[in-house]
Amino acid sequence: IDVIQKSLKVFDKIVVAATNTKNKNYLFSIDTRIEIIKKSLFSDLKLNKKKILVIPFNTLTINLCKKYNASVIVRGLRAASDFEYEFQMVGMNRALDSSIETVFLMAEARHQAIASKLVKEIARMDGDVSKFVTPRVKDQLMLKLGKV
Repeated sequence: IDVIQKSLKVFDKIVVAATNTKNKNYLFSIDTRIEIIKKSLFSDLKLNKKKILVIPFNTLTINLCKKYNASVIVRGLRAASDFEYEFQMVGMNRALDSSIETVFLMAEARHQAIASKLVKEIARMDGDVSKFVTPRVKDQLMLKLGKV
């Protein structure tokens, strides 16, 4: 959300794309994640629907950019350790299509330690996750974990 809000200061319109790659263990299905993202952005945070398109995707990011005529990929960084992986991704994307740029936006310091794995663990152990997620995410997470 932090990166989305910062992106809206730079770009007139953004595409928020959630992937369903098999190398991650998602708690929610792609359809549920898309719905949670939309409700978090548009209901909880009241962001402008005309400026944000939320979509699922299962293709190369470069192909997604071409489909939506996007010339910039915005990636969020929480810590220096994120940069090495992201740097490799930039190199691969640039090899696939050198016309598409990548911009990195740093998360605010108060958000840098937040990781979905840790948020899920806090929720599983009956901790309060409301500092880390929107109300919509909290509700869905607690429901999914059987904590409601």
